[in-house]
Amino acid sequence: MLRKFFLAFALIGVLAAMPAALPAVADSPDPLFVNLTSDDDHRANMAITFSKSQLERGHPVTIFLNDRGVFVGAKSSAEKFKGQQQALAEMMAKGAVVIVCPFCAKHYGIDTANLIDGAKLGNPDLTGGLLFKDDTKTMSW
Repeated sequence: MLRKFFLAFALIGVLAAMPAALPAVADSPDPLFVNLTSDDDHRANMAITFSKSQLERGHPVTIFLNDRGVFVGAKSSAEKFKGQQQALAEMMAKGAVVIVCPFCAKHYGIDTANLIDGAKLGNPDLTGGLLFKDDTKTMSW
């Protein structure tokens, strides 16, 4: 009888400790800021696909097209990045923010009129405001 009591007590202790061992789920999903520095097709796909999956899970998403990544957001690159640009458009329609580095765009000869619809040319307030928002997680491709 005493053995059954201790077994039951041990089982209750294990069950009570289980929630502490499970990952915490936030009430409000953390924002995700993705820095895409490449115009490599595969790297762009990885960054955008990962970002899209997190947007679908409720995370606010910002994609920062930086260095050669600005070509992914240029209308003049529509043939090479057709799929990526379509995915970015769908994501922006669902609330994602796409920012293009202004210095990189200028360096590579991409002007504001050449940006895909909905993409924003970055500035310190816009980019910094999203990058440094509380609890923001960052990734880079």
